[in-house]
Amino acid sequence: MPSEGPHGGAIDRMRRLFPAAQTPWIDLSTGINPWPYRVAETDPAMFDQLPTQSEYNACRNAMAKAIGAPRDSICLAPGSELLIRLLPQFISPKRVVILTPTYGDHLDVWRKAPCRVIETDTPLAQIDQSDAVIVCNPNNPNGQIFQPERLREAHAKLAEKSGWLIIDEAYADLSPDLSLARQGGEDGLIILRSFGKFYGLAGLRLGALVAPPWLLARMTEQLGVWPVSSGALKIGAEAYADRAWQESTRTTLKHMRRLLDEVLSAHKLEIVGGTDLFCLVCVEHAPEIWRGLAEAGIYVRRFDSLPEHLRIGLPKGENQLARLNEALSLLA
Repeated sequence: MPSEGPHGGAIDRMRRLFPAAQTPWIDLSTGINPWPYRVAETDPAMFDQLPTQSEYNACRNAMAKAIGAPRDSICLAPGSELLIRLLPQFISPKRVVILTPTYGDHLDVWRKAPCRVIETDTPLAQIDQSDAVIVCNPNNPNGQIFQPERLREAHAKLAEKSGWLIIDEAYADLSPDLSLARQGGEDGLIILRSFGKFYGLAGLRLGALVAPPWLLARMTEQLGVWPVSSGALKIGAEAYADRAWQESTRTTLKHMRRLLDEVLSAHKLEIVGGTDLFCLVCVEHAPEIWRGLAEAGIYVRRFDSLPEHLRIGLPKGENQLARLNEALSLLA
């Protein structure tokens, strides 16, 4: 069994590993919206020009309004993954508590930093023993949710001792009420936002840091003069302002998640968590099921650290759902 990398989406690798797989491939490994946002008009000239400050401001302001954050608390970046990797350059906690299981890059980055890393499934109970606490809300891969009031209490305690609460809100567009973005800019609070997950445009590379002014200034300097492309800024500004699309998309994703649950339950895959963009299942012989699905041209996410679990993203419509159902039937 090949070792799974730190991320999904490596469809080219899957084609090499399973050259005889059914085609076209269905990639359910990423937890990205399969119905991406589409701009009303695409002007090719947006890719011919350097991004301007007015384009940056328009995207930042549209995002601020969409997520409820003060606009001067936001720094845009080419994806949140880069921000995760840069954070240890700007803050220096000695003891970092990280939710587990969670998005793997957080552990990877802080293990390389000069600090002690504590992995736990109860991170908010470890505040007295930590200088920084890192959670994803909702969490990836199990969809665990931290209620905003509990996070506010944790933030207050950490800020009192000059500590940090770091919240990765990559999936918070699914459930806006969970976000602490309205507190953006407060001391001791760092929020990471991703554009690609909910809006389905991961290749556009757009994310944001919501943080105190001094940290934004240092991050902005580190990212350079043109951190985000003109195309990403223009598309991001339009998408963040499109409230009708956002509401319609949340409804669509909820409906497809229900249909996915029905298929998985029918095949005795125990659903143990997830969001409206992915489902985490616990199943005996998970590696064999992963391989069987791959041979059927369906790529789902497995985890070396969770050998009995698979994460399955949303199929795009009934045809993909039917292929998943058929493949699982043949594996029974």
